[in-house]
Amino acid sequence: MWTRQYKRSKLRVVVVPVLACCLLGYFVFHAVNGTLGLNSSERYDSKISELKVELASLEKRRAEMQTRTKLLSDGSLERDLIDETARRSLGLTRSNELIMLHSSN
Repeated sequence: MWTRQYKRSKLRVVVVPVLACCLLGYFVFHAVNGTLGLNSSERYDSKISELKVELASLEKRRAEMQTRTKLLSDGSLERDLIDETARRSLGLTRSNELIMLHSSN
């Protein structure tokens, strides 16, 4: 009966730790730079500040539009004036109207 003894390869001892280090490196990289990582909070903070500025400008514009709407629906204006103002702001005309263009010089 013959028995063979194989010499253990040094490569076999190194492969498992190298794969473990690669896997660990992958998870560490995504923990720092990923969507929910440590560096993402700075990106989210800057995006939040940009959106707050945009929200403030939109709220201001909305308040102005509400003020203009209140002035139009106050009851003190005539229907013709309200109709003319609405058509001027929307750029619409009726089919039986005559449009006269003049220069502002």
